Amino acid sequence: MSERGSDHVAGGPVPASESPRRSVSLDGRWSFVTDPAGDGIDAGWYAAAAEWPVRSRIVSVPHTWQNMDSCHNYVGTVWYRRTVDVDAADLRGRDALLRFGAVDYETTVWVNGVEVGYNRDGYLPFEFDASEAIEPGENTVVVRVTDPENLEEIPHGKQGDPWYTRVSGIWQSVALAFVPPTRTESVRVTPDLDRDEASVEVTTRLGPAAEADLTCVVRATPRESRSDAGRNDGDGSADRTAVTAETTVSAAETTDVVLPFDDPAYWRPESPALYDVTVELVDDGDVVDRYADYFGMRSFGYADGQFLLNGEEIELRGVLDQGYYPETQYRPPTDDAFAREVTAAKGLGFNLIRKHVKPAHPEFLREADKQGILVWEEPANPTRYTARSQSETTAQLAGLVERDYNRPSVVVWSLYNEEWGVGHHDDDETLWTDAEKQQFLADAYRSVRERDATRLVCDNSGWAHVTTDVNDFHRYFASPDRAETWEDELDHMRYYAADNYATTRFVDGDVCDVPVVASELGTWGMGDLSRLRDRYGGDPEWFSHEFLTEPLKRPEGVDERFETTELSEVFDDFADLEAAWQRREFVSIKHLVEQIRVRDGVAGYVLTQLSDIEWEFNGLFDYLREEKSFCDEFARVNAPLSVVAEPDVHAVSAGDSLSFDLTVVNSTREPVTGTLGWSFLGESGRETVTVGPNATHRVGRRVPEVSGTNRTVGTDDLSAVFEHSGDDATTTEPVTVVDCGRDMSSTGVVYAGGAFASRLASEGVDVTHELTDGTDLAFVTRIDAAVERYAAEGGTVVHLPTSDGTMTGGGPFVYRSLPKEASWLGATSFFYQNSPLLAGVCDGPRLGWEFEGLYPYAVATDLDSATDDVHVGCVEGWLANPGSPLVVRSRDGGGPFVALTFRVQNAYGSHPIATLLCDRLIEEFTAQTRPRG
Repeated sequence: MSERGSDHVAGGPVPASESPRRSVSLDGRWSFVTDPAGDGIDAGWYAAAAEWPVRSRIVSVPHTWQNMDSCHNYVGTVWYRRTVDVDAADLRGRDALLRFGAVDYETTVWVNGVEVGYNRDGYLPFEFDASEAIEPGENTVVVRVTDPENLEEIPHGKQGDPWYTRVSGIWQSVALAFVPPTRTESVRVTPDLDRDEASVEVTTRLGPAAEADLTCVVRATPRESRSDAGRNDGDGSADRTAVTAETTVSAAETTDVVLPFDDPAYWRPESPALYDVTVELVDDGDVVDRYADYFGMRSFGYADGQFLLNGEEIELRGVLDQGYYPETQYRPPTDDAFAREVTAAKGLGFNLIRKHVKPAHPEFLREADKQGILVWEEPANPTRYTARSQSETTAQLAGLVERDYNRPSVVVWSLYNEEWGVGHHDDDETLWTDAEKQQFLADAYRSVRERDATRLVCDNSGWAHVTTDVNDFHRYFASPDRAETWEDELDHMRYYAADNYATTRFVDGDVCDVPVVASELGTWGMGDLSRLRDRYGGDPEWFSHEFLTEPLKRPEGVDERFETTELSEVFDDFADLEAAWQRREFVSIKHLVEQIRVRDGVAGYVLTQLSDIEWEFNGLFDYLREEKSFCDEFARVNAPLSVVAEPDVHAVSAGDSLSFDLTVVNSTREPVTGTLGWSFLGESGRETVTVGPNATHRVGRRVPEVSGTNRTVGTDDLSAVFEHSGDDATTTEPVTVVDCGRDMSSTGVVYAGGAFASRLASEGVDVTHELTDGTDLAFVTRIDAAVERYAAEGGTVVHLPTSDGTMTGGGPFVYRSLPKEASWLGATSFFYQNSPLLAGVCDGPRLGWEFEGLYPYAVATDLDSATDDVHVGCVEGWLANPGSPLVVRSRDGGGPFVALTFRVQNAYGSHPIATLLCDRLIEEFTAQTRPRG
């Protein structure tokens, strides 16, 4: 239950003898029964003495019925019941309110058989006045909850098809509160940092016995914190003096009181200063009500494309969090779960958490406020765009703003995510073209801005905008697979910001002033499957959700897929695969994040995501909140002070030059001076650099001649360090060096065409333009009758992509296209190898930066282990959709057929790995003796 309106002030609970308010927790043991036929109303289950079916059982509230084996897939109606003893003294001169933190979804409540209220929403608090039904002594509280099967018009976030386990029931706390009839109903505190004031809006309710005039006393007291460095004068001392103001309340009304501060402490992530606020209503010297909450002196806005916290520029280094947990779904599994998550996020260098498509748990926000991390919050979204879904979403938004108005950590509201409920459904016209939806969204934006001018509002996160304070993009790329495309996309975000708007007719001013944010990006990395199974005692039930029809999303059968693909031959065991995949995840997100941080004009990012969620394994932690293998390394990448190394190429021939950029990123509020050093294969350099606050400093350097390594091919690290006051920022970037003498004159005759033939010939390959008996190997991009005849007569065919990376049809293989641009699907993929053709090229089985610029746009599929020798494999998600960019098929009565889908055509002769791979293919197959027909 929220602290707002509770009996707590700074220093702990107020004794009941001193407080006009008292609260009794109703968490704990409740009777529970399902009602699949809807018989409960007719049977009178709401009555205090009603006899419930024998199948009823005891559950512990807060409770979600999906964590019960017998109810995991249940939808419909359930009933809860418990008794509570009420002291007559608690009722004397007080109203009795039943308060629910959140119940999903429709709730009807009876007290002693009397219906006291109905609510429809799954995420926000509500209360019912039970004063007329509550009696001294034993009372029976009955709650009927219905969660329907069809959620399309209901704000439900990612519950159910096609995402995660449903969440139903009384999933937050319940309490019975005894409050005076004359009381404060709500308090909204609006900081004004220009004046160092806080405007306090107090809404009161006067009971029938209240005098005409009451005194309203508002007091703000600084809360003790771990640091008082948030003071705007920065002297490190803290003024603990309370600030008090008072006014007169003469009727049930909303009253404004201004609290003037003398040099207040500002709330910011590095020093989250909080103030406890109490409101007392005084009648002729007696305190008739005392209300408590807290707030922070904080402002958040933007100017010239940059975010401003307390008037100072800040880079948003964010991570997405969905708040799902094994077995308990939305409920934290332990009392300290939220505290540990916020601590972990800050430890990884993040200063913001985006709570994804559902309101944050209020306990989470208290931790965010206390520890100091920004929060981007949003309501649950529906699926369909209907009058009901519009009404329920806007109502939830209004309630969310009301609930969390005083939480200083919350700095951004989203209205919708990716058009979910406002154009994303297959039957709905998209927001890009629907003028009615655009008008609705613009109106919703204005409504939230009117309710809350202290925060920014994002109208439709990630996709088409109409009017927004955050121009955010959702772009999923995997690096190095699509590294160049990612960099181009970032530049497009910066320079063509208006392209992300469906319309600009609702925009006031220049869209280029709105901060650009990459608010979803990331790559998958398989977690610890054995640990997950140990926790569940086997496969979790979500392994086989019926709605998980896409193979890559469905974990069921993953062991069989591991054994029946080449994965079991390449990796020692599943744990070996997990380690390699996690390394792939780190390599990818390192580049994704670094490319944002070195660019001016991109104001921040939100990495997907803090932890794996059920089948979606793209977290920095696994689903059990255990760190993945690379977290320490990622913390250096994501730190406020970091260094980035960018070689022009990640593969170079010995004797060639290597150029690279080094960038120091300073996202702190102070300038830094330090020594920037680098080293690579015996070459090194050092220099002193100064970087301004929230700025970058880039230098370009060059190794004139990369020395040989006494290896044909191998990978070495380009290392960089920025030494500053003992707090060193470090990084490494792999560079593969090819160092071999090449003599292709002894190889056989190779058929090729076009520019590729010229490149082969210039490197010493004996090239022919005719397929004859004397041709030893044929590189082709199109399979025609002549190629088929050549292969049937024993010739070796290597099927290449065209110059644009496209694989044409024909031949024995079926090809599946891979996305060239942004793709969530592409981020789920994993390339692996166990090939003598790649000896020394890769760092183990995982493909990495050595194939930069060569990754395929298609892979061969429908492979057969009896005929196909897979040199490089590819899978997606839970080991689904296997394919290969390098596979050799043996054919009875004909020559071998090679599918080589790496984009080598334009790279041969200039890219050392493309050259080495093609040369090895030529040497391998032209050295073989084949019969000729």
